[in-house]
Amino acid sequence: MCSLEKRGRLFILKLTGDGEHRLNPTLLDSIRSAINQIRSYQSSSNSVLITTADGKFFSNGYDLALSKSDPSLSVLMDAKLRSLIADLISLPMPTIAAVTGHASAAGCILAMSHDYVLMRRDRGFLYMSELDIELIVPAWFMAVIRMKIGSPAARRDVMLTAAKVTAVKGLEMGIVDSVHGSAAETVEAAVKLGEEIITRGADGHVYGKMRETLVREVLLYTIGLDENGSSGVRISGSKL
Repeated sequence: MCSLEKRGRLFILKLTGDGEHRLNPTLLDSIRSAINQIRSYQSSSNSVLITTADGKFFSNGYDLALSKSDPSLSVLMDAKLRSLIADLISLPMPTIAAVTGHASAAGCILAMSHDYVLMRRDRGFLYMSELDIELIVPAWFMAVIRMKIGSPAARRDVMLTAAKVTAVKGLEMGIVDSVHGSAAETVEAAVKLGEEIITRGADGHVYGKMRETLVREVLLYTIGLDENGSSGVRISGSKL
């Protein structure tokens, strides 16, 4: 599950517990519920979201054991994660992932869907594991990869060699924005960055609409925008 803390104009969403934070329907619904709660605050348009996690893992991807018990759950989990990523993109505020442990496959996509990625130096890696576990990556995952990783060589290494990208390597690749010494220091750095962003005083609704335009390719996959930018789909009460 997850918890939500409001610290001034910062919202800190944490995946709680010492497990792998596998993205099953229950956890995905819990995260989306927290994001909907954030939207309900009047001050949300001048705030920042920080997402982090307890324990060794930021998120170890989809709950594959659960999907093996019922193949229909694979489709459901993918749909719920696509909706969550669309929620993050349309959120009227900057978003920061404080990656304090391993972020694999769908968990890596979740981290990279934030505007900023901060990572601890001493533990954890970003890892698109699908090649190693013989699963074909969905097209919308690739859209996120293209959005976040500018270098074709880096994209090749991440996707076609299943490289386990450390924080330092991620910084070199341009995936990670800054590297820190421990989990606590990573979260502290995320809080400091969030506070700096807030002092700029940018309107969150303007910021969110600009982000939607910037990452339009991802939206094309997550909610099916047509060529005119219209979908008829409402995300948390707002039509894109």
